[in-house]
Amino acid sequence: MTTPCIICVAITGSLPTKSNNPAVPITVAEQIESTHAAFEAGASIAHCHVRDDQGQPTSDPDRFAALKAGIESHCPGMIVQLSTGGRSGAGNARGGMLPLSPDMASLSVGSNNFPTRVYENPPDLVDWLAGEMIAHEVKPEIEAFDLSHIFQAAKMHADGRIKDRPYVQFVMGVKNAMPVDREVFDFYIHTVKRLFGADAPWCAAG
Repeated sequence: MTTPCIICVAITGSLPTKSNNPAVPITVAEQIESTHAAFEAGASIAHCHVRDDQGQPTSDPDRFAALKAGIESHCPGMIVQLSTGGRSGAGNARGGMLPLSPDMASLSVGSNNFPTRVYENPPDLVDWLAGEMIAHEVKPEIEAFDLSHIFQAAKMHADGRIKDRPYVQFVMGVKNAMPVDREVFDFYIHTVKRLFGADAPWCAAG
């Protein structure tokens, strides 16, 4: 017997460049084409970042709108998840695409260290992003870089800042944050099930 799973593909991310790999899709047209290939191969969620004309991360809502429209046209039924990550902008600009009402959007509910910087998610910004997701009926994907983020998501759910049961993604392998470790991974899954129910949805990224 096989166990079905949902494949979420991050087509571009916020770091890779053409100099790292010429195949990295940078333009919106390249991203749509690459997403369609992943969709044809079985992916059902597209985690989307966009880039500016120099290939740098941006939160430009117009580029997100073009990418979202292209994916919806060429990949019918695929879940579109837009990134509100901190490498792409600062402050409320990180949520400028949420009025597009994508199916989902990433939500980091706490700060942590990255290898060369602090990934800042101050409480007022987290609350604003969460409120925008409620206002525009966007399902948040809780990006958990550390154990405390799972407990913070539980607190936000309990007091109504996150609607419905949280969908948690374990972001593993970022230096200074959650390690790639099987026992740690099992404990995180146990924690999500304890806080949100035995059938609580979760996923893992590495």
